[in-house]
Amino acid sequence: MLALGLLLNTVGIGLFCWLIFTLAVFALPFFVAINVGLWACHSGAGLLGTPLVAVGAGGMTLAIAQIAFAMTQSLILRAVIAAVFALPAAFAGYHVALAMAQIGVPSPVWQEIFACLGAVFVGGTAWTRLTVFRETRPVEPGWAIDDSPQPVLAAATREG
Repeated sequence: MLALGLLLNTVGIGLFCWLIFTLAVFALPFFVAINVGLWACHSGAGLLGTPLVAVGAGGMTLAIAQIAFAMTQSLILRAVIAAVFALPAAFAGYHVALAMAQIGVPSPVWQEIFACLGAVFVGGTAWTRLTVFRETRPVEPGWAIDDSPQPVLAAATREG
């Protein structure tokens, strides 16, 4: 029974960490959705209007950022957009790592060290997912929507 508990705890922590790293890119749209939802609730949007406004705001934030990132050719502007997404992810990673460190690490100094490492790793993951695997192409009239930038690894495996 003890082995089963240890195995399930390991799988649960692994699943939780996978979820944190996978959803790190969506920290900014989630933050915007929560804040706009709270604003809508306090302004009297009601039980049905509040979630609709919140989901709409989060979706619009993600869509606008993805369109801006795909349309710009400037590396500086892409880096700024990626940083805007990576900073809330790093903030969330810090607090998740701090909460997990408080469960198993008794020293407050080591808790802060692990929390800072969590912030760096989660923020770095969000930054990487936004910038590294994108291939830029010049914007030419007449290109179909399907010819948008694709991940470099997928393009290399199809062509070569």
